Amino acid sequence: MFFQELNNINCKTYLIADLDAGQAAIIDPVDSYIDRYLAILAYHRLTLKFVADTHTHADHRSACTALRRLTNCLVMMHELSPQPTVDKRYIDGDELTVGNIHIKVLHTPGHTPDSVSFYVNDDRVLTGDVILIQGTGRSDFAGGNAGDQYDSITDKIFTLPDKTLLFPAHDYRGNTETTVGLEKATNPRIAGKTREEYIEIMDNLNLPLPEKIQEVLQINQSEVDDDLIKFPMIAELNQVLQMEPAAVKNRLEETTDNCVIIDVREDSEFTGELGHIAGSRLIPMRSLPKVIEDLEPLKKKEVILVCRSGARSTTAAAILKGLGFHNVKNMKGGMLAWNKLAFPVER
Repeated sequence: MFFQELNNINCKTYLIADLDAGQAAIIDPVDSYIDRYLAILAYHRLTLKFVADTHTHADHRSACTALRRLTNCLVMMHELSPQPTVDKRYIDGDELTVGNIHIKVLHTPGHTPDSVSFYVNDDRVLTGDVILIQGTGRSDFAGGNAGDQYDSITDKIFTLPDKTLLFPAHDYRGNTETTVGLEKATNPRIAGKTREEYIEIMDNLNLPLPEKIQEVLQINQSEVDDDLIKFPMIAELNQVLQMEPAAVKNRLEETTDNCVIIDVREDSEFTGELGHIAGSRLIPMRSLPKVIEDLEPLKKKEVILVCRSGARSTTAAAILKGLGFHNVKNMKGGMLAWNKLAFPVER
């Protein structure tokens, strides 16, 4: 196995390759380093089989979609990833291959709901931001959860063999790798801590938000990069009222006259495997600026926004709220949650 970190900066990107088979995967690519990735693939005569992010990043633009356009590779993400144009989605326990290299997917939520770690050839693990070298990733972004993070680390990462090499998606102190055993014994944030103690620590970090988070997180979630769309601030996202799918279903059964469902996914998602709610109106998020005037009559109605996982629709709801749509809500968990409850869909 040929394994290399490619960026040499705080944000880490990893190349996993079988040189004999001529196949490679790139994990957590950063958009400003695409030329470097293409150069190393060409130098080693490698075909890029797939790219993947360990989670939806908030501090840099993902290069996954751009690399697919340039190399015809697959974009692979966890089932809960809000990114709309994913070729294949995996879940906990799935096995991926690159030539003769085996990669096991470990769903490790907490930093984000879609966070995964990749256990490669039974000797190393790429942990994203769930656990870092002598630290852990923050859990205060939307969808983050310190308790889930503690469970992910203790149940998924710390149960791997102690000698397992551990490579995080970030490091800010010049470190490059550690081991599961070392972090289990000495990581100051979680070693020897109870779940309750860890939650208390994480709830009181008071970390500043990453620079340019508005231009990064929501673009990574939606793949919409349009100057006409002013992405809402985190505080505005947090003000969006979240409705459980069962409550949405009940509301639709009560009346349809004063309640409108707007689905902000792409056309292919609307008619895809998850289907859509009967009577919902498809307005992809990228199209919102073009139809705002047409939506003016809906300001007096209850508007419920829907997407795949609830991330894009929360952004869309906050945008509409900022434009004077006062009775706007988001369906929590999106169509994934709706389907999980076996509620009816149309395709």
